[in-house]
Amino acid sequence: MTSEATREQEVLLDEQGALGRITLNRPKALNSLTLGMVRSVTAALERWRHDDRIHAVLIEGAGERGLCAGGDIRALYDAAKAGDESLPRSFWAEEYRMNAMLARYPKPVVSIMDGICMGGGVGISAHGSHRVVTERSKVGMPETGIGFFPDVGGTYLLSRAPGELGTHMALTGEPVGAGDALYCGLADHHVDSGNLEELITALSTGAVDTVLEKYSEPAPESPLEAHRTWIDVAYSADTVEEISRRLRQRPEEAAHSAADAIETKSPTSLKVTLRSVRSAAGLTSLEQVLDQEFRVSLACLWIGDFLEGVRATLVDKDRNPMWNPQHLGEVEDEFVAEFFAPPAAGDLGLSG
Repeated sequence: MTSEATREQEVLLDEQGALGRITLNRPKALNSLTLGMVRSVTAALERWRHDDRIHAVLIEGAGERGLCAGGDIRALYDAAKAGDESLPRSFWAEEYRMNAMLARYPKPVVSIMDGICMGGGVGISAHGSHRVVTERSKVGMPETGIGFFPDVGGTYLLSRAPGELGTHMALTGEPVGAGDALYCGLADHHVDSGNLEELITALSTGAVDTVLEKYSEPAPESPLEAHRTWIDVAYSADTVEEISRRLRQRPEEAAHSAADAIETKSPTSLKVTLRSVRSAAGLTSLEQVLDQEFRVSLACLWIGDFLEGVRATLVDKDRNPMWNPQHLGEVEDEFVAEFFAPPAAGDLGLSG
């Protein structure tokens, strides 16, 4: 087995038999992705694409807590506060290109979505061909809580979940377990976490589908599937205000809890997210959706609530964001439309 460490050990690249092994290695930061990590992963994928010795690629996270908690949003915050437009643009452009590469990769990509897998963690795993969850998995897109929206192809994935489950996940930001991830189309296989190392060893010599069939267990029950009735009714509304009203009218306690969660999020992000998910449902490719998300990401940084959300969550940590506007009714449709306009420096251009 050969081993290569890059970016001060932020990403470990191993060749284990016929398996190219990518380990995100920032466990103290829950393996949050930096621009350097994105570049390292992309370079490895490019190299192994043409290496006949490598039959499959594995993506995993170091440490016991999870695969990846998302992107390094503190770095984006610091850059924006310093007036640096280049880092956010480069980060999202290269991350989204990596997401698209994973979805179109010519070899099997096995992602181990063990533990926390959120935001950018979903982007680096859920576009792969073989997505593995465990009893410890917590999969989600919590971006509305920091004045952002589900990016990295998140709106593509969520818009294609059964019924309105994706809309529910996008607006509340609540993570789901293995059963819901499988039911919502965010994962493919359920494996006991105690068998992961044995699974990985088997992948180094065996056919991916055969190995995963051997180690996969029956899918756990999906709580969201059991809640489909009220979720589909409430979230089929055309506006966030109407969704919230319908949730409040439901007799189910879970519906009221969802309304409570939504009402703590950035009003601007909620409206931008709803439009993003609905728009993504009508787009035909992941690349088209990523192009749209690139526009929205930059807009969230410069005219949205992203900086305030990160300040309240990671910088001052007062957990008291002052959203602007503060209420859903104050977020006008014309303002939401600005998030979908082409950025001054140009589009990402993944879809041509």
